[in-house]
Amino acid sequence: MIDLGISKLMLIGAVALIVIGPEKLPRVARTVGALLGKAQRYVAEVKAEVNRSMDLEELQKMKATVEGAARDVQASFHSAGAELEKTWSEATSGLDGGSTAVEPVFPQYRHPQKNFRLKQKAVPQWYKARAGVRTKALSGAARVARYRPKTRSL
Repeated sequence: MIDLGISKLMLIGAVALIVIGPEKLPRVARTVGALLGKAQRYVAEVKAEVNRSMDLEELQKMKATVEGAARDVQASFHSAGAELEKTWSEATSGLDGGSTAVEPVFPQYRHPQKNFRLKQKAVPQWYKARAGVRTKALSGAARVARYRPKTRSL
């Protein structure tokens, strides 16, 4: 890299002051600063793009290894399943005269014989009232209003 110390910067500034002149020097310095800033931003963007592409390549390699591992696991499961099927068919071949298919037995449908409009074992209202069973649901506000203690007036 270029080694710029204080003495070299002062020398460059003095030469620029003599060559360019004191009137144009601030404008030239601003222009040079703006161009250097743009160049630094461009270099930073290029570095970021290179880093992103390298990360993308690493992720693609990792994805390929994970997919390969998944395929290996899937193949091992298929082979284990085939072995299990083979063992199962050998073990059950002697049962039921050689047929391996078992027919499921479902219970016969029975109508519930319910008439929802007529309750067969209903409790009479007078019994519910005497036993203190609630027959109607109350909202929270209605319950508070019903059971709030009465205020006494003077």
